[in-house]
Amino acid sequence: RSRLMVRLSLRIDWELAADVFDASFRRYFRVHRDGQSAVLMDAPPEHEDSRPFLAVARHLDSIGFRAPRVLAEDLDAGLILLEDFGDARMKEVIDADPDAEPRIYAQAIDLLADLHGHAAGPLPPYDMAVYQREAGLFPEWYMPAVGLDGDIDGWRMAWDAALAPIAEVQPTTVLRDYHAENIMLLGDRTLGLLDFQDALAGHPAYDLVSLLQDARRDVAPELEAAMIARYAARRPHDEAAYALLGAQRNTKILGIFTRLWKRDGKPRYLAFQPRVWAYLERDLAHPALGPVKAWFDAHVPAAQRAAFRWEQLA
Repeated sequence: RSRLMVRLSLRIDWELAADVFDASFRRYFRVHRDGQSAVLMDAPPEHEDSRPFLAVARHLDSIGFRAPRVLAEDLDAGLILLEDFGDARMKEVIDADPDAEPRIYAQAIDLLADLHGHAAGPLPPYDMAVYQREAGLFPEWYMPAVGLDGDIDGWRMAWDAALAPIAEVQPTTVLRDYHAENIMLLGDRTLGLLDFQDALAGHPAYDLVSLLQDARRDVAPELEAAMIARYAARRPHDEAAYALLGAQRNTKILGIFTRLWKRDGKPRYLAFQPRVWAYLERDLAHPALGPVKAWFDAHVPAAQRAAFRWEQLA
């Protein structure tokens, strides 16, 4: 595989540099030529299908949003050479200048409001089957890891009842991982988008949750409320849908982070579990989550959630 990556970079006269970060089975390398740089995405075809990435990138570009330009591709090898958006990742920029946080989050909210003004495009539906499959990661991976089991049929019925109203809303493009580590500051108040290959046509509240209930960094409740108000000034906002999809997403994340530890040998994600639980507890308090909260109260007692210490397992 290393030879394949070198061959693609040599074919187009780029010098392969070090691995810059990884996501799932994908890896990203920065490459250089004549003082310019690009990013080589390595997505092994036995694990990752790169065609959705290209399709969503084209869709975003067609409606005026900044996805990385594709410079070269070898889909049989799972290799794509992309425009380099630089190092001004939203998370790192805010970490270096906390005073910029409200301004940058406002930019990210404005991008969402703009995106939700467009039709979803040719994307698969974010439907009940997907919601249930994602939420099912919690009983599949989290529950056994902490020595619990539960009523799986009751779990599915609770989510079916809670999420039924979501399906009635006109779908829009849902990027699904729209948060501070996947947003780049490109200058001139332009934001670049990363990690959008799993985009679906679904409820607009999902990406709002993804941004403002960020598993990897704290978002102050005051900032969250201000950004929701900013979004609601431009687009319809449903508080119940925000709580519902917040609970669904955070439940999914608890399962995914446990799977990364148990199956993939990546325990570092366990450090985020307490933050995700805090979001989930808040979402479950909304009346729209009644059936789901009842299931949690019966099968994952609140005292056990608070007492569990992930660092003892890592």
